[in-house]
Amino acid sequence: MKIKKSWKHKIHEVIYGTHTPAGRLFDIILLVIIVYSVIIVMLESIPSFDERYHKFLNISEWTVTILFSIEYILRIISINRPKKYIFSFFGVVDLLSTIPKYFSLFLVGSQYLTAFRILRLLRVFRILKLVRFVGESNNLVRSLHASRTKIFVFVFFIIIISVLLGTVMYIVEGPTHGFTSIPHSVYWTIVTLTTVGYGDISPETPLGQFIATVIMIIGYGVIAVPTGIVSAEYVAGKTSKKNIDTKRTCPDCGTEIMRLDAHYCRQCGHRLSED
Repeated sequence: MKIKKSWKHKIHEVIYGTHTPAGRLFDIILLVIIVYSVIIVMLESIPSFDERYHKFLNISEWTVTILFSIEYILRIISINRPKKYIFSFFGVVDLLSTIPKYFSLFLVGSQYLTAFRILRLLRVFRILKLVRFVGESNNLVRSLHASRTKIFVFVFFIIIISVLLGTVMYIVEGPTHGFTSIPHSVYWTIVTLTTVGYGDISPETPLGQFIATVIMIIGYGVIAVPTGIVSAEYVAGKTSKKNIDTKRTCPDCGTEIMRLDAHYCRQCGHRLSED
């Protein structure tokens, strides 16, 4: 029983931790494999390239898929509560990015499912957020979460403004100048408000052009306000960064990022070791 625990602990230390040379090496190798697999998926989408190197790409993809499958299994057996990992965000990403290749063995037309393999790129975030110089990603996520109510109210306000100004433009310009309906006018307003400006329709009357100018100016505020909201929360969250240790993971459920002074896991309540 002790041998089994020691074996699981070593695997957990390598896969989930970065405080050991083996753990850092594992993350580097995993990062290289992820980037390589994404390149393969992209090259397979080029018909001429896929036709010429199909065998090589297929062998490479199967090799990567098998490696990811082994890693997925090891992640499950190295923690005491595998369901925590299986149903977590990265657990679902790991599964969805691995199984499409297996479906190709018995499902016709499953080549369209292979696009899910591009989800492997999301796995890079799990690796990078364990590295010190990009640990700020956790503070950014916290800032977005803390700002969600303010951002929702702001977006709702923008939607109301877009509908009102779109209706005004429909009345001012009318179907003659391309504003054939209120929804179409609202579409134009949103495109203009976000400073995208496709140019498929444009106002031709002086009043319509004046309203368009006002919308363009408001558009700068649309970009600045959410950025300011998140930035304020981000700066406020910098003070709590000192209490975060990005190198510890719970051996019971695999939860990452815990406080330096934590004695229990914030997710499952498992007693943490002092080392």
